[in-house]
Amino acid sequence: MIETLEWTDSGVRFIDQTKLPTEETYVVCRTHEQVADVIRTMVVRGAPAIGVSAAMGIALGVKNSKASTVGELAPEFDQICDVIGKTRPTAVNLFWAIARMREKFASLRVRPLAQIKQALIEEANRMHAEDIAANQAMGRYGAALMPASGGVLTHCNAGALATCGYGTALGVIRAAVEQGKKIHVYADETRPFLQGSRLTAWELMKDGIPTTVISDNMAGAMMKQGKIAAVVVGADRIAANGDVANKIGTYTVAVLAKEHGIPFYVAAPFSTIDMATPDGSKIPIEQRNAREVTHIAGKQMVPDGVLVENPAFDVTPAKYVSAIVTERGIARAPYEASLQKIAEEVAVGG
Repeated sequence: MIETLEWTDSGVRFIDQTKLPTEETYVVCRTHEQVADVIRTMVVRGAPAIGVSAAMGIALGVKNSKASTVGELAPEFDQICDVIGKTRPTAVNLFWAIARMREKFASLRVRPLAQIKQALIEEANRMHAEDIAANQAMGRYGAALMPASGGVLTHCNAGALATCGYGTALGVIRAAVEQGKKIHVYADETRPFLQGSRLTAWELMKDGIPTTVISDNMAGAMMKQGKIAAVVVGADRIAANGDVANKIGTYTVAVLAKEHGIPFYVAAPFSTIDMATPDGSKIPIEQRNAREVTHIAGKQMVPDGVLVENPAFDVTPAKYVSAIVTERGIARAPYEASLQKIAEEVAVGG
């Protein structure tokens, strides 16, 4: 399995996703500021991976602290969390992970410093293991929704590289293939950062899963020709009503799928569901550097001075979503009720 990120004695080790698919290189972060930087620059990306990266960054910051008392460590801990929290605003997993590490720290404040540091490292590693287990559970649920054979379209990268391993949307596809389903993946290239053509295709080829890369504007034509039997994507935040924030271009795919009568599925861990956000209009959308649009592989593709829009995400209204696959099961419309039911089960440990 691809090791997207892992805790090591020397620091947090990440596969550098900006160098894929032509170079498989790794980056080791030795400070929490470096972890924040790899999240911001998309060396690591994907909501679940961002969440666990945040937890490991916080653990690393605390491990490096020179504080001699818990009283000295407390304000430093808050500052570490603040640095990590300012990296990418849309992925709710980031804030879920920070909240979980804050809660863990609060429960440990009466312990000796060495125990606190070790416990926070263990909590981050626990979140890493939980993410892989959640993805595998999601895959088992979602595989039942996949066609016995035919094309499945995915947008962006919601695979092992977007998580700690196995993947969300690609985890569903992997599980379906493991069950013997004959799936051919169509991967949108996903402009402007090309996560589909660079990352999804790279992962699936490593797994020997048949894959065809298409440019984003081909999706409708592929659907009309009968080449797409289902769509499955990941998510960076899901509102309480089932509206889904995912990589820019997802909304377009969802509208096209609806027009062609093709099911549109979303696979995401419960940590991506934000019950405090009532609907998609309240989800903050990250605006990224214009250079991601103006340049491809370092080469300028547009005239100097032209205006550029570069939102990282769009919001797909719940009415276009056929089902949301989580590690707790499959939610269907009305999502206000089905997601609330899952949230209540999680709250009571069910």
